[in-house]
Amino acid sequence: MKTIGLLGGMSWESTVGYYKAINEGVRAELGDLHSAKIAMYSVDFSPIEKLQHSGDWQGTAEILVDAAKNVESAGADFLLICTNTMHKVAPQIEASIAIPVLHIADATAEVLVAKGIKKVGLLGTAFTMEQPFYKGRLSEKYGLSVVVPNESDRQIIHNVIYTELCFGKCLSASKAEYLRIINTLAEQGAEAVILGCTEIGMLVQQQDTSVTLLDTTYIHAQKAVKAAI
Repeated sequence: MKTIGLLGGMSWESTVGYYKAINEGVRAELGDLHSAKIAMYSVDFSPIEKLQHSGDWQGTAEILVDAAKNVESAGADFLLICTNTMHKVAPQIEASIAIPVLHIADATAEVLVAKGIKKVGLLGTAFTMEQPFYKGRLSEKYGLSVVVPNESDRQIIHNVIYTELCFGKCLSASKAEYLRIINTLAEQGAEAVILGCTEIGMLVQQQDTSVTLLDTTYIHAQKAVKAAI
């Protein structure tokens, strides 16, 4: 079994989900008392969040490059960046290490393509929904049409992530808003909606809506399991 490298802590609430999903996946594949071989570096998210909101992406890249090097030194065979937003600096991380990075957008797009989905909604931080590093990869590499919520709804999604979900708070009012926004995207022609922030699956699950949801944390974790075994 290969050793899975995890670059986590963004936030640690969702990194817990990665650890659980990966180990459950390995046990499902191999049975008995098998569990995943994992090398994880969990960063302090507070300074990274401040750099994100000040637009200092180079500063975030420097922190994550150092962390990724530590994961590689710990013996990881490949790396998962356990956050959608920080894939903005995935090219810098990839250039700094010799082991491959399993990109979360690629893992998600592969599921969409396999399902025959052409038009998809995207929820996430404002950075993920508005900047091209994620949407552009889905459209340019996989030919997907990506729709995002309007500006006011994007702000709702973003604020709930940073002020509630990253603190482990799952409020019923916020869940109702998320479901409303998901339904709006479906009305605009989205055949499915990507939960493109690793915390969103804490708040909204498939049983809450008839709209097909793609939980990126679970998808990314399953990709890691398949790569490790």
